[in-house]
Amino acid sequence: MQDINVAIVQTDLIWEDVDKNLLNLNKKIDTINTSVDLIVLPEMFNTAFSMNPLRCAEPIHGISWEWIKNKAKEKNCVITGSILTKENGYFYNRLYWMQPDGDYQYYDKKHLFRFSGEHEVFSAGSKRIFPSIKDWKFCPLICYDLRFPVWSMNTFENNTFKYDCLIYVANWAETRKYPWISLLIARAIENQAYVIAVNRIGTDGKGTTFSGDSMIIDPKGNIMKQIPSKLESIEYASLSYSFLQSCREHFPVSLDWDKFNIIN
Repeated sequence: MQDINVAIVQTDLIWEDVDKNLLNLNKKIDTINTSVDLIVLPEMFNTAFSMNPLRCAEPIHGISWEWIKNKAKEKNCVITGSILTKENGYFYNRLYWMQPDGDYQYYDKKHLFRFSGEHEVFSAGSKRIFPSIKDWKFCPLICYDLRFPVWSMNTFENNTFKYDCLIYVANWAETRKYPWISLLIARAIENQAYVIAVNRIGTDGKGTTFSGDSMIIDPKGNIMKQIPSKLESIEYASLSYSFLQSCREHFPVSLDWDKFNIIN
């Protein structure tokens, strides 16, 4: 299979201001002059992590959805990130996987961050998605999901892996920087997959600070790329399928992975 070229966007987010955030991201994405297959944005890239859905939630096919659709077409690549979304009277922290042709899939965050009361405002998702690019399979998840290894777990059945790359989009507080880095490395090793993790920087409307530490990790747990803390930047990487395949063949731990079912 072909290698995959990815870009990760580490940025400050302006509290509950869709217009300014989309304008800022426009400027940043417009600087991407190389060909990429995937651009990854932070969690709630249009508003920051808001608990104010009456102000910030958008309907399906709202302003931010249209923006990500148009941007994916313009850059001729998949773009992913999450948006606070309202559907049928319920609110979701919803990640969109937007293809350049306008087709899309979405994932609703399962593990809601109860320490900020997210579970009292949002509805939890119950199903992962496994979209693909050039036959690579991805598993995109959101922030707090990182702390739940069973939800992130890869499988190996009929000589086939469920996914090749995990993605985490986040607004992960700077005070929990050590678990962020440690768990990302662990997820890559235990699942024999690449990990792409994009976190915001700056300070939100509640005074919480974020250091970013966005990174791309290989299947052995080596950090391939890491954006320095508190720096607005875009980083690029090429994910090698031959390297991934070599890791899996030379140490086939997947043959001994536990079989399990998740009960919601």
